Amino acid sequence: MNKTWIMITSIIALILIVGGLLAGPVMSNVEKPDYKVIQTEQNIEIRQYEPMIIAEVEVDGKREDAIREGFRLIADYIFGNNTVQRDIAMTAPVQQQESQKIAMTAPVQQQSTGRSWQISFVMPSKYSMETLPEPKNDRVRLKEIMTKKFVVIKFSGTNSNENVTEHENQLMNYIESNQIKIIDSPKYAFYNAPWTLPFMRRNEVMIEINQHI
Repeated sequence: MNKTWIMITSIIALILIVGGLLAGPVMSNVEKPDYKVIQTEQNIEIRQYEPMIIAEVEVDGKREDAIREGFRLIADYIFGNNTVQRDIAMTAPVQQQESQKIAMTAPVQQQSTGRSWQISFVMPSKYSMETLPEPKNDRVRLKEIMTKKFVVIKFSGTNSNENVTEHENQLMNYIESNQIKIIDSPKYAFYNAPWTLPFMRRNEVMIEINQHI
């Protein structure tokens, strides 16, 4: 009996390890926001991000609960709860064709507004505001974001409050030491699926800074 349980436990452990190892290549194949690294110091970077379109929802509640609910709402949109609009001819009305799946991207981003949390995904770069399907759920908003500059700290591990807060504090110390002017609240970015092994995860805290730095 003990040998059977040891074998079952070993198989489960092997599945978890293989799943975690495969998560890296899978995540490397999804599209990520385009940016240029301007400056690097250990695990901190200053980045210039190109214009992008995001799908965003606003969710109340604790941070961990909000990101789960926000992810669910945006995933519902990109997996088909949308309406495709196409111009048929100059004089024709706009036709509607339901359900278009949008490619998954990374990361899922989370930012506090002071009252609630904004959860967002960057839309694939092949889309414009005119070609993206319209969300059927009015809680999902499409927004065009212009070029921005961020100071970013990268770290592994889980997205627990303790881990996120520790690295946010490190980033704030760097900002203060280098007298960098920030112009927004911290944004959290999580790149990996929940089953990814913690040491293989990519997480970030990023804060928008003055463009002239």
